[in-house]
Amino acid sequence: MEVTFDGGKMITVHINGHQIRTDQPVMGGGTNTAPSPFELFLASIGTCAGIYVKGFCDQRGIPADNIKILQSVEYDRTTGLPTDIKIDIQLPVDFPEMYKEAVIKVADLCKVKKTIANPPVFSVITSTH
Repeated sequence: MEVTFDGGKMITVHINGHQIRTDQPVMGGGTNTAPSPFELFLASIGTCAGIYVKGFCDQRGIPADNIKILQSVEYDRTTGLPTDIKIDIQLPVDFPEMYKEAVIKVADLCKVKKTIANPPVFSVITSTH
């Protein structure tokens, strides 16, 4: 993974042949042309839960087209850091009742969520190239 600086507040990560661009909102000195890194972090939680839910449905032949995940975040007013993240899996009325609890359990298996719950050790260094 490589991170490049692309002018202004735009930062791009290059990973496995993909480029993901970030920017800052106008209030933060950016041009708001892409999500902020923190928004991408939050999005990774919801999309990770989504991929687990989608896989569960695919394995059982349950259509996932009408499933929606809504994610909300509450913040500590002092630190600005999240205190509560809620993932609401909205299921269509015809979703099989017998799988409703299981969908919650598979969403809880999300690797991003598990990583937050068991944070790794971070190392920040400098080097020259």
